[in-house]
Amino acid sequence: MRNQRVATYACAGLLLLAGFAPAWADGGVHFTDLVSTGEAGITFSHMPSAREADRLAILADAAIHPIPTADYFATVRPTSPEKSWGAPGVAIFDYDNDGDLDIYATNGPGTPNSLLQSQLKQTGELTFVDVAADAGVEATEQESSGVCYGDIDNDGDQDLFVVGMASPNHLFRNNGNGTFTDVTEETTTAGFSRHGVACSMGDLNNDGLLDIVVANTYDDWHLRIVFLPSGPNYPGYEHNTVFLNKSFRNRRGMQLRFQDVSATNGIQHVSNMDQPGTSGAAHTWAIAMVDLNRDGNIDILSADNQAAPPQDQSQRRGWSRFFKGDGRGNVTDITMSLPGLQVENSWMGVAFGDANCDGRMDFFNTGMGNYLGGAGLESSLFIQKADGDFERNIIFANPFGWGDSMFDFDNDGDADILWHGGMDILNLIAADNPGVLLVNNGQCTNTWTAQVDPSPFSIDHRPRDVEGVATGDLNNDGFFDIVTITAFNIHPGNPAFRPMINLVGPTGSPYDPVAMFQNVLTGRTMPGFLVPVNPPAQSDPGNLSVEVNSADNGNGWVKFHTLGTAGVIVHPKVPSRINRDGIGAVLSFTPEGGPTSMQPILGGSSYASQNALEVGFGLGDASRGDLEVLWPGGYKNKLYNVAAGESLLIPAIPCSFDANFGSFVKYQNCVQAALQGYRAKHLIGLNYQRRLQASAERAYREAH
Repeated sequence: MRNQRVATYACAGLLLLAGFAPAWADGGVHFTDLVSTGEAGITFSHMPSAREADRLAILADAAIHPIPTADYFATVRPTSPEKSWGAPGVAIFDYDNDGDLDIYATNGPGTPNSLLQSQLKQTGELTFVDVAADAGVEATEQESSGVCYGDIDNDGDQDLFVVGMASPNHLFRNNGNGTFTDVTEETTTAGFSRHGVACSMGDLNNDGLLDIVVANTYDDWHLRIVFLPSGPNYPGYEHNTVFLNKSFRNRRGMQLRFQDVSATNGIQHVSNMDQPGTSGAAHTWAIAMVDLNRDGNIDILSADNQAAPPQDQSQRRGWSRFFKGDGRGNVTDITMSLPGLQVENSWMGVAFGDANCDGRMDFFNTGMGNYLGGAGLESSLFIQKADGDFERNIIFANPFGWGDSMFDFDNDGDADILWHGGMDILNLIAADNPGVLLVNNGQCTNTWTAQVDPSPFSIDHRPRDVEGVATGDLNNDGFFDIVTITAFNIHPGNPAFRPMINLVGPTGSPYDPVAMFQNVLTGRTMPGFLVPVNPPAQSDPGNLSVEVNSADNGNGWVKFHTLGTAGVIVHPKVPSRINRDGIGAVLSFTPEGGPTSMQPILGGSSYASQNALEVGFGLGDASRGDLEVLWPGGYKNKLYNVAAGESLLIPAIPCSFDANFGSFVKYQNCVQAALQGYRAKHLIGLNYQRRLQASAERAYREAH
């Protein structure tokens, strides 16, 4: 593995403002945005919600009738809108099954969402064409927020779920010919027009069908009452929603049906609050279905927002909540038994991996950060301990965050951490996040280096109000790339950036020199009163950034795409209850001579977004390594001697190598029957079948 360079921070702000493109001297990699250069062919603009008119009206009125500073929180803040430009998300997926990754981006009401079809296979160049209209997924009538996807009918292509903000959700079934059909009505997944922001797919009851969970917030985004001192008593908090997939096959084919089981499956029983109902609801910004404790059953992790400080135990809403799954569709909030998770913050994004190589899954949560929220509200890494509790790790004072990802961006064999964020809050536009990339120092030490100077990014992200973040290998070079979406961008005509108000003083953090904010209201021109800055504060429509990894440090890599048994294997002795995408599987990879890293296959995470289902692992200078997979339902498989540069389909073999089959022959026959089923569907070839069979047999012998 290459040596990690400790970043220096002098003049970091100047370098970032100049859009400094790094010339890495240490063999690292950097990212180049193809949208700002015009190379991607993307002209996406994210437009505001109707709430933006409310915000502008408040500013216009303040210009005529200055607001007494003493009355500001009591009169203006409660009636100012939440996220007036919306809450956009982004997903990376291969909707047309042509072998390259496409992008779906959500938009405001009256503006179509975008389905950006990659032209890599067609032209050899990484450019995109917006085909949302032809594909039937514009969803123009709603204010779209989060997006997630998965193969809900196990027919071999990925279906799309788009969350509606105070409007119905939309479920689009992939027709397999480049188009989608809106099946919201027949599947009853429209929901109650709650203020949903994110979604995730996973198989809660291990029946081979993907279920959906939706993260909801509070009932009127035209107001910000929940952020004021009286906020914990606000009656409009909304429970999250679980749709259980009840689809079935008959003579007419697959009949799609979902059932809202939120009232009965445990998602509304928030552990430390009152009973189910509004009084016991949290305020969830991000959500993920993930096998967090690696028992073969899907759990739910919700990243919740505290908003106003709690007055008592029952008002402690802002935790990262662990809803433990039982494998039968039910979940139990066990956060009250996990003191390490009882930490208030505005948790806003979730990402997963094994940060310290101990074989247990950790997660990273973005939060308010020091510069806007103060000490204690930092984005944080939660390390899972042997007893199942978690230990919070604040790496250093850090900026505001929304979407995030844990991925090995430099392919050196350990997971790194990325997050972005910006926000119009308390009439300050937070612009403290230039794009955070924390480099894992390796050797399982759980120590990190911040890449600030030089920046790993070719653009300064601080003027971008980044919300959704997703990662995937867009150009198929083995190094993963980054897609981000903004709700709005700070207009370049606004007054120059000023140093961010630091509630705790200089922190010694590498982000001290670059954490900034944009003032919207100021008392400078009229002491004792608040008036809009001059020139007036403006926002530009949001945009996409497609940042391609330079992939030039020489490190090796492997990539895997999981395949479940459902819809593929039909054999009386082979269970067929692993969903077609393998969502919920946990992959662990050990490079030769290196530590083991871990990645779960997620049907939605980050903030309002979803990474590509294909995952990659870095090898550093190793030439090969071994893969272990824990599938939904608890089945374990191994594949030995995966060579650097291999990109492999990993089919689920529902014959766990550590199970007691009574005899080796029975296990051998189970494996053979499964692999023959995949080969009969032309999903694997004969040589690969033999390779998988040999690895399975070796794993069984070693386990017994």
